[in-house]
Amino acid sequence: MATTNVCQADAASCGCCLMHQQIDRMKRSFNQSLAELQNELNKAMDTLNQFRSTRSAFSVSLFTDNTQTCYGPFRDDTLVVYKHIFLNMGDNYDVSSGVFTVPRTGVYSLALTVYSDAGAPGNTLAACASLQVNGHLLAGPREFYMQDQEDSATTSIVVKLRQGEMVSVNLPIGCFLCDNKNHYNTFSGFLLYTTE
Repeated sequence: MATTNVCQADAASCGCCLMHQQIDRMKRSFNQSLAELQNELNKAMDTLNQFRSTRSAFSVSLFTDNTQTCYGPFRDDTLVVYKHIFLNMGDNYDVSSGVFTVPRTGVYSLALTVYSDAGAPGNTLAACASLQVNGHLLAGPREFYMQDQEDSATTSIVVKLRQGEMVSVNLPIGCFLCDNKNHYNTFSGFLLYTTE
């Protein structure tokens, strides 16, 4: 039995065959492009999810009372436990201990503002605290000035921290902080970028 070329036997069939071949090529090309796009989308989603999982930020203040309340002075150095949470993304700030536990090794921005009120000009005023990592001093904003009734000080630093390190605020002997719903005393930090 002899095979005849459909295109030679029937011109209409020839056009149909060519069209089917072209459609098959287009389907293969489309499916390949779709697979490549899906692969790129998966990569982008993985990157976005990794970025989201590395986000870490917190911002807290001492008190939220309507009336001014002071914390300290104490006979021993005491960790300051900030009770009002503005933000605790990643839940790495522990409101019961006042400690921020570093979730990932990276570069962090930390800020501490202290405020105190002596009650009247001439009274002892000691607005001071120390920002520390694992109990070691990083920075210590202080304001000892007896010419007025109230003072504040702020420090802001950028530092590399390792996963698991503990960042806290220490209230040295003789220092005291006063706060109310205006949130004069704040402690904040956030991850700028990971380094591992």
